Amino acid sequence: MDDLERLAADLRTAETAVALTGAGISAPSGVPTFRGDGGVWDRFDEGQFTHGRFQRDPAGFWAARIDLQRELFGDDHEPNVAHEALAALQQSGRLETIVTQNTDGLHDDAAEAISDGDRLQTPLDGPSILELHGNARRVRCVDCGQRAEADPIFERAAAGELPPRCDCGGLFKPDVVLFGEQLPGAAIQRARSLARESDVFLAIGSSLVVEPAASLPRIATGSGATVAVVTLEETPFDELADVVFRRDVTDVLPALYERLEES
Repeated sequence: MDDLERLAADLRTAETAVALTGAGISAPSGVPTFRGDGGVWDRFDEGQFTHGRFQRDPAGFWAARIDLQRELFGDDHEPNVAHEALAALQQSGRLETIVTQNTDGLHDDAAEAISDGDRLQTPLDGPSILELHGNARRVRCVDCGQRAEADPIFERAAAGELPPRCDCGGLFKPDVVLFGEQLPGAAIQRARSLARESDVFLAIGSSLVVEPAASLPRIATGSGATVAVVTLEETPFDELADVVFRRDVTDVLPALYERLEES
């Protein structure tokens, strides 16, 4: 039995399977990674995008953020076959939740595409995607909490409204977790609970060095789950993982889905 079939066999019998995704799943869609050779932080000063900078100088923060937003999301990125495979696994009941470190919204796009496509017609039910770091397609008012689509607000900022404000007069902030800002406690607790409850835990396209996501596979292992790592680069967790695929996510995940469909 090869590693792919072993993982497929565990997924067939799992009551709860969870996937953690990082930048490596969106890189094949053209979304730039933040770190590493050619990463975003090679071209931008990450110190310009801290929560402290937003609080001290919201106009300067927004002026810099316009260029960063264009760099990250200026092209029409679309979900790739790895996103679609995870969405299909969810829709077929094999995968309960995707916990993602990404803010690009491509998991949502994949779920919509799968639901509307010819392969699977049943819509996804429930809160199936947990965004640990927020979603860059939205902004949120720091005063009243209202959320809005990001594109029109960034257009206002680019036209000179620095910083852009909500109808209530409060500042809009990208609806993502900035450097120096705490992650939402409820999201962290939910992610840890899912890791503890999982029978199979997939760590996909993540370096597994940034907390709290980095600790989730260890929690899953401690609870007896089968843990698989799918990434091109080595991770600190590889020696503890049950299965490691040092291959492209766009090869492994569609192949895994096909193995499950064959059964």
